[in-house]
Amino acid sequence: MKDQEITEKIKEEIAKTEQLIAEYKDLSKPVSLDNSIGRISRMDAINNKSITESALRQSEEKLSKLNQALDKVGTKDFGICIKCKQPIPLGRILLMPESSRCVNCAR
Repeated sequence: MKDQEITEKIKEEIAKTEQLIAEYKDLSKPVSLDNSIGRISRMDAINNKSITESALRQSEEKLSKLNQALDKVGTKDFGICIKCKQPIPLGRILLMPESSRCVNCAR
């Protein structure tokens, strides 16, 4: 697979991740106290907000890694595991372009 195709895949993932981040930011707005919802519903809303904030942090981290991967495409370091220094299989790069470790080292 050519670097150009990998670059396009990474850019697609970046776009998807940026869209998710925008959605998570919208969903993680503070839970309004002036809504006339019950105590249990408010607790559910606060819990859901917590889960959404966690997903937001993970998506922001993924976006950062995707941007790093995009910068490395075409360099000698791209596709090389940072731990064992062996090539990362193309299938893994296509599924998780933000990955900097091979499957064995990621465990």
